[in-house]
Amino acid sequence: MSRILVTGTAGFIGFHLARLLLAEGFRVHGHDGMTDYYDVRLKQRRHAMLLQDANFSASEGMIEDQAHFDRVADDFRPDVIVHLAAQAGVRYSLENPRAYLDSNVIGTFNVMEAARRLAVRHLLMASTSSVYGANEEMPFRETDKADTPLTIYAATKKATEAMGHSYAHLWNLPVTMFRFFTVYGPWGRPDMALFKFVDAILDGRPIDIYNHGEMYRDFTYVEDLVRGIRLLIDAVPVRPDGGVVEEGDSLSPAAPWRVVNIGNSEKVRLLDFVEAIEDSLGRKAVRNYMDMQKGDVPATWADAQLLHRLTGYRPQTDVREGVARFVEWFREYYGK
Repeated sequence: MSRILVTGTAGFIGFHLARLLLAEGFRVHGHDGMTDYYDVRLKQRRHAMLLQDANFSASEGMIEDQAHFDRVADDFRPDVIVHLAAQAGVRYSLENPRAYLDSNVIGTFNVMEAARRLAVRHLLMASTSSVYGANEEMPFRETDKADTPLTIYAATKKATEAMGHSYAHLWNLPVTMFRFFTVYGPWGRPDMALFKFVDAILDGRPIDIYNHGEMYRDFTYVEDLVRGIRLLIDAVPVRPDGGVVEEGDSLSPAAPWRVVNIGNSEKVRLLDFVEAIEDSLGRKAVRNYMDMQKGDVPATWADAQLLHRLTGYRPQTDVREGVARFVEWFREYYGK
């Protein structure tokens, strides 16, 4: 039985990934800081559900605390590490940028050090579509330059990609980075648009729609996303012979390192997303149209051909179906 250490298992994506891994028979240890960035009770409920499985164990602590994380990793002795813990949120990075340096840079360094020391079979780490920044040519491809991040959040994630590459090169440590595209679904984060929109509409409060609705996102259903991560665990990158890399592959010519988009490969207009929410709720939103917010981008859109080439898998949940599943969970969980 493979042993997989997942950081951030009380978080939205980590919770869903741990559930999938447990369902497939893996032994999973989850490590989470239980920060109060959003409702800790929601995080505790996710962990409580995971702890019902005998193959799941958990620890709490900040990944910035290297000594504590080293003890956790040494005790569990993982074959694979999936690093999802981070200070999330594009907009919050405008208010508290230092939190992103502490968690996303220092914390990720600690995880990489543990992976190096334990010589894990594969280290997989979360990046974000935000690293594409000011890029305008779409869909975004992993081989495109990503040198124009627009927020500290995006900059810290791009930094972790570079750090991961250096560790892969220096220590022959197989590293896969994945760039997520607007993940949504049941058990989602309260700071994300879908959660805020549903909560506000049910309470009769207005919703803020930035750039007057002229926004496009590649909405990716969370269960599709974690299926992609699960399959990438087995797609271990190998340093290429002679530095020769196939066209379209982001594999480094100098290291067993690769970056992979995980997205639905569909550009959805924000107003269409709002209409899907309204239809699922059976009521209209009070819309507060606003200008573009600092650091935001008008559109994201993933080219996910590399994911398909490596795993044979394509995310495919239609946004209306995914929204309906979230609304069903939200109504049941919050009794609204």
